Amino acid sequence: MTGSLPHHDGSALYVSTQAPALGDTVQVRVRVPQGYGPLTAVRTRSNPDHEPRWSDAVLVSSADGWDWWQADVVVENPRHGYRFVFVHADGTVHWLNQSGLHAAETLDAEDFAFVTTPPPPAWLSAAVMYQIFPDRFARSAQVDQHPTPEWAIAASWETPVDPVLPGRSQQFYGGDLDGIIDHLDHLEDLGVTLLYLTPVFPAASNHRYDASSFLSVDPLLGGDDAYRRLIDAAHARGMRIIGDLTSNHSGDRHEWFQAAYGHPGAPESDFYYFTNDDNTEYATWMGAQTLPKFNWASTELRRRFVEGEDSVVAHWLKFGLDGWRVDVANMTGRYGDIDLNAEVRQTLLQTVLATNPDAILLGESTNDATSDLQGDAWHGAMTYPSFTRPVWGWLSEPAGTPWLSYDGEELTEPWFFTQPIGGIPRYTAHDVVAAMTRFTAGIPWRVRLGNMLPLDTHDTARFETNAADGTMPLAVGLSLTVPGVPVVFAGDEFALTGADGESSRTPIPWGTEGDPIVAERLALYRELIALRHAHAALQTGGMRFVHVDDEALVFVRESADETVLVVAARGDLSVELDAQALPGASQAVDLFGNVTLATEADGSVLLEAEGPAFAMWALPGVRLAS
Repeated sequence: MTGSLPHHDGSALYVSTQAPALGDTVQVRVRVPQGYGPLTAVRTRSNPDHEPRWSDAVLVSSADGWDWWQADVVVENPRHGYRFVFVHADGTVHWLNQSGLHAAETLDAEDFAFVTTPPPPAWLSAAVMYQIFPDRFARSAQVDQHPTPEWAIAASWETPVDPVLPGRSQQFYGGDLDGIIDHLDHLEDLGVTLLYLTPVFPAASNHRYDASSFLSVDPLLGGDDAYRRLIDAAHARGMRIIGDLTSNHSGDRHEWFQAAYGHPGAPESDFYYFTNDDNTEYATWMGAQTLPKFNWASTELRRRFVEGEDSVVAHWLKFGLDGWRVDVANMTGRYGDIDLNAEVRQTLLQTVLATNPDAILLGESTNDATSDLQGDAWHGAMTYPSFTRPVWGWLSEPAGTPWLSYDGEELTEPWFFTQPIGGIPRYTAHDVVAAMTRFTAGIPWRVRLGNMLPLDTHDTARFETNAADGTMPLAVGLSLTVPGVPVVFAGDEFALTGADGESSRTPIPWGTEGDPIVAERLALYRELIALRHAHAALQTGGMRFVHVDDEALVFVRESADETVLVVAARGDLSVELDAQALPGASQAVDLFGNVTLATEADGSVLLEAEGPAFAMWALPGVRLAS
């Protein structure tokens, strides 16, 4: 696969504005390799109101073996899709959209797209996120003042995680918010700029997704005062912090559910899907009786939870949070023949914008997120098929280590996102690129930049558990260079393992930073995160693949100011690229890794390495004129 094909993406190189309004005229550019034609015409085709619009492009620049064509597109819908059409002199017609170059007409759903809702704050694309599971991060000196709750099974910090019920949800280590404050030096040194905490509300589990209230912080974590101290301390270091909200369900101990359970006449009765006349049977999240599902047809639920300045959502933004990650956002408001998801997410955004326009809104969507990520609400998503799963499939090599499921069954088949497919599939680098393309082709570029890029989370096994030898630099490097928001799950930087989403919630082994394996991993994260911060092209630059085969992928993140070349190879690498694919390669400056880059007199480039290998170089920015 070569980079010498027509290319366009939503970055500033190719579109004149990232924040168009309805009625605006936007200039769009496409780069075409010289020799691809001859062309008799380059056009755009939009489809506003499902009525086609065409505009002709003109050749505006030629440089470094590329011709740049520019056209005007008038933005007529809140999500306005467009594509390019290339008409060749011999009658051949090619269509370019986000899924690539095609010889036949393509799906409107995969067109490039403008979004007219207010853009996310600029800090989101520059952020490096760190996810904290509060019970397992750190214990402060205040913890001993908190009694163990009646539901909990107390554990010392060194006690192994119990993945079997009831320990799975009730094992209690006592991490608290002041413990996080005590370790902000570690996070700042790592390069973290955005903290994401899983729920902090009072609950009857260690994960706290079964909230008993949304209007206070669990006293076991230090209460509202400790939350205020953490937010203030993070802000003082230039870090931001977002919360985790369950818009799909509450806990069965929640004050709203308690008021409705067994009381059909209660105002809160409409908040849930009760399925019998006595209000004692109800719909749940995935069959969990402790997690009753919200009925978003209730106007009073909307008023209390998501709508306006007195809502739960607004309360914590005014308290100081910088945004929300919304749990199982893809399931929210959906129940059988009911689908209120769009109304809920759009109301969430309205409240966020009215309360703090500099806040972000991210939704969890564990599978294909395309239908919900059209720019009408979510700034991005925690989603796995466009990055996490394909990277696992390419860079894993399971050893068949036994582990215990929630019911105590011993398994050797590695966990793979609860999919019963026989473990972790084996992918090539070609498969990785195909998955990235397939699951982002229908998502506007601006929204893609807000998608989270975790190697693992509190809901998954740790990637380290099954990583092939030598592949961690590739995995970490890709999470920090692919378009989106890099995510470090607390403990990844300590090389922790975990066989499933419970075993991965290991208490952080503070004091082991000097151990050779941990020290090496910490250094890897620090160096790569620093490069992410130092090179704006890795944050907002366009992305263009220049070579992909079974063992390696090579791409550039590009802007007018700089280009960053990225190479990830699981196996040995020997690739020759022509000068057109990599302009400016003769001026490449090493940033990271041990891949050899050599240029010939004609500008062609040779990349060689013994795999696994990951490397980065800084190149000049993209020239738009000769």
